[in-house]
Amino acid sequence: MTTWICGTCGVQYPDTEQPPRGCPICSDERQYVGWDGQRWTSMPELARDHVNDVREEEPDLIGLGVTPSFGIGQRALLVCTPAGNVLWDCVSLLDGPARERIAGLGGITAIAMSHPHFYGANVEIADAFDARVLIPNADRSWVQRLSPRIEYFEERIEPVPGVTVARIGGHFDGAAVLHWPAGSEGRGALLTGDTITVVQDRGWVSFMWSYPNLIPLDPATIEDIARRVERFQFNRIYGGWWGRVVVHDGAAVVRRSADRYLARLRGERPA
Repeated sequence: MTTWICGTCGVQYPDTEQPPRGCPICSDERQYVGWDGQRWTSMPELARDHVNDVREEEPDLIGLGVTPSFGIGQRALLVCTPAGNVLWDCVSLLDGPARERIAGLGGITAIAMSHPHFYGANVEIADAFDARVLIPNADRSWVQRLSPRIEYFEERIEPVPGVTVARIGGHFDGAAVLHWPAGSEGRGALLTGDTITVVQDRGWVSFMWSYPNLIPLDPATIEDIARRVERFQFNRIYGGWWGRVVVHDGAAVVRRSADRYLARLRGERPA
């Protein structure tokens, strides 16, 4: 049987003889079914013409992507600590060289994801490294491939000592961020996927209910996201794609981006 992977969002489903009738994640208004209809693949099929792209983002932070781009094109991040390594977000492929590289770095202790669009092949990757999978209870209904490795949490959890995953809501009820105090040379880094997205002007971030379908969030939710993030000290923000990084002053960037967004929702124009 085959563990099917949605060709649009890249999320892996259980092993069955026939693919699922559809992908609930893509049928939701925050995502979309591809213009050619629902397509399915598998990790072995994907590996025929795709490979992992492994890059160092900064010391002790390793990016893991897929090339050519697949699904929504995200890359995952491996946070390496003396207490164990945490994979933040997931991709749909784990090839041999990437597996060896990660094993050489100490493997994976836990996997946590920003939201369902970035679930990828989290269970298969967890099986490869005997890792825990941590998911906010608020997003339990979006889990497509169940596993005893999955542990649900409410508001925050420490995958390894000193690293915090916190629910901030917004894009999904369980949308989360990872705070890594040792990042950015000890000034702190916030890993966000696109629960808080780093935009093309990397001095800013933004917030949306749906990015591909351009559906905004309401003012109260944006203000709540900003308040929740203010609990953490961080200089750098890592978004969900290669190059989507706020290099300096990340905490202030989130606050002024939220203020700008809220001002525009009130109909205020820049001076």
